[in-house]
Amino acid sequence: MKVSFQIKLFISLVAFFSVLFTLLGGYYYVDVGRQLYQEMSARAKIQAEEIALIPTLRNEVEQKDIKSIHDFMQKIAAHSDASFIVIGDNKGQHLFHSVFADRVGTTLVGGDNEEVLLGKSTTTIRKGGLGISLRSKAPIFNDAGQVVGIVSVGYLTSYLDTITVNKVVNILIAAVLLLIALFIFSWFFTRSIKKQIFSLEPREIGLLVRQQKAMMESIYEGVIAIDDDLRIEVINQAARKLLGLSQPARELRGQLISQVIDPVPFFAQQTMLAKDTHDEICRFNDLTVIASRVRIMLENSLQGWVITFRDRNEIDTLSAQLSQVKRYVDNLRIMRHEQLNRMTTLSGLLHMGRYEEAIGYIQAQSEHAQELLDFISSRFSSPTLCGLLLGKTARAREKGVELNFDPACRMETVFQPLHEAELISIIGNLLDNAIEATQRSSLPHAPVEVLIKLNEQELIIEVADQGVGITPEIRERIFERGITTKTRGDHGIGLYLIESYVTQAGGSIEVADNIPRGAIFSLFIPATGAARRSVQELEDTDYAT
Repeated sequence: MKVSFQIKLFISLVAFFSVLFTLLGGYYYVDVGRQLYQEMSARAKIQAEEIALIPTLRNEVEQKDIKSIHDFMQKIAAHSDASFIVIGDNKGQHLFHSVFADRVGTTLVGGDNEEVLLGKSTTTIRKGGLGISLRSKAPIFNDAGQVVGIVSVGYLTSYLDTITVNKVVNILIAAVLLLIALFIFSWFFTRSIKKQIFSLEPREIGLLVRQQKAMMESIYEGVIAIDDDLRIEVINQAARKLLGLSQPARELRGQLISQVIDPVPFFAQQTMLAKDTHDEICRFNDLTVIASRVRIMLENSLQGWVITFRDRNEIDTLSAQLSQVKRYVDNLRIMRHEQLNRMTTLSGLLHMGRYEEAIGYIQAQSEHAQELLDFISSRFSSPTLCGLLLGKTARAREKGVELNFDPACRMETVFQPLHEAELISIIGNLLDNAIEATQRSSLPHAPVEVLIKLNEQELIIEVADQGVGITPEIRERIFERGITTKTRGDHGIGLYLIESYVTQAGGSIEVADNIPRGAIFSLFIPATGAARRSVQELEDTDYAT
């Protein structure tokens, strides 16, 4: 049976303080006993020396007037807290005993009178007639300075032990009360601790910490957790990479967020307290990001915020790739729509009995479609590329634009420097741009000329249109992200992707004006370049390292 953390902590606290109280009690008992013996020794010595200085007693002892000594000392003994007071002569015989009057005339016991008879005061622990006692003895001098007697004031050790025990008992009672209070405090303290750690065991907390660390490092997005003072608590590897931070996470922990990211409205105190936000476009240092901010609440108390962000360029790239997929779907839809129109026309001719016209229509459509299909399938080995070109041809025709393929088109093998998805993206974006530019020009629309040729040295892709062309203001920046001549749809992504793929494959792009109008895009990609990887592979590798 496993014992919970609360019970373990409670037992540990109680056991620790119990042992501590026991040790302190033992030390206190010894110390109190030692101090009591010192105090009582001093008290006995003072009493003995003061009694020895009384003139009346000195004369009575010198004369050995036992009755007078008895009467006088009875008064003194009644006001003293000593266990006994004894008066002896210079021969060691009892002259007075405060407890046993019949001891008068007998010899003092204990064997500690020699030094006193020589004129010295002594303090000893000896066994006397009443038992073991702490006693102090002082000599009694006459006017001539001779020792004529002895004063002995003593406290029985049993009496001293009783005083010590009484003091210790009082301390023990206080200790027991304190221990009970400790039990109550320990129980509520452990309950509070358990509540704060959500009833988790230390092993579970350790596991959660390790899991959190692994999860933070596995997240592709940048993640930063800050406290309510805007100081960094947690920052993952992706965040440090996106922000260009070289310091390890432990050095960044505790720093103000403004020391890591240049101050922006996103981190303004009032803005953060007002509401959470999602997918907000910000600029962190020199990077444009899409960021989200969520508050951390604990029992209706603000503990901080979690900020997640990702490079906006990556989002835009993904958006462009998804748009390309959408174009594929649109192409298929257009081809299906054209096919339905042809089938409807053919059905109408058959219903009207125009069989010769129906046969002629079928032959005309078949010859045109078959001619295009035969040309594309015979010149290009990639089924995906063939599907793209057929779809783009149908889409262009629907928009009133014709695609003319150069007879020199040929690509009978796989082009290794480019992945098929990248090649499709390049050709698809070039054709889309040319079709839209032609569609925006004045009627009649001139056809778009297309050349795709792979030889032993390089892959040549050339698309020429007689559309609206490229203005001189943006010609030098046409491949930058966000630069575009379009009036609708995705802006400034297609040519950016084209330039990225071509450059990584070691190729080049030439842009020229067409005659009498429009533009010509010519791409030259070497067929025997160095081995390369796609953008996604490079990003994945960088992130993994």
